[in-house]
Amino acid sequence: MSTRFPAIPEGDLTDAQRALVAEIAGGPRGGVRGPFLALLHHPPLAHRIQALGEHLRFGTGLPQQLVELAVLITARRWTCQYEWVAHARIARKEGLAKHIITAIAEDRRPEPMTEDEALVHDVAQAAHGGGELPDPLFAAAVARFGRAGVLDLLALCGYYAMLAMVLNTARLSLPEGAPPPLAPLTGGKP
Repeated sequence: MSTRFPAIPEGDLTDAQRALVAEIAGGPRGGVRGPFLALLHHPPLAHRIQALGEHLRFGTGLPQQLVELAVLITARRWTCQYEWVAHARIARKEGLAKHIITAIAEDRRPEPMTEDEALVHDVAQAAHGGGELPDPLFAAAVARFGRAGVLDLLALCGYYAMLAMVLNTARLSLPEGAPPPLAPLTGGKP
């Protein structure tokens, strides 16, 4: 399968695309890859998505392993191979336990988890499962992460769901040596 949004040769970039490449490369991402290869075809949209993603990935104040946990649950929910491969590697680097990553890949609840991991897991699962948090889960999440933290977690789930749709539709090639693909989910999930 070939990508539906081919890489744009450097000599063919518009001024807006060139500015976007410089913006992304100059930030914490360090370069244009993943969904931004596709999003480069729409610079005004990519600029806004990039800014939101930079906050959610690097500026929430949540520990990075918890951010990556929410990303992995989202990648699994949408069976997004590219997002999964990229963020499973980042999650391992950030200290998320291998058994947690494996359990999410297998679409089962990881055990054991720390209290914070279990709370982020439950928030992400509820957000993706029904689009909202039940009162007791919301109260627990606010008590632990504050209202701003809960909003960051919800936005992480929504942001990475959007990127999963972009990546799944774009059909970008996986990197060399990528693990076997995630199995499709059962039970009416995407």
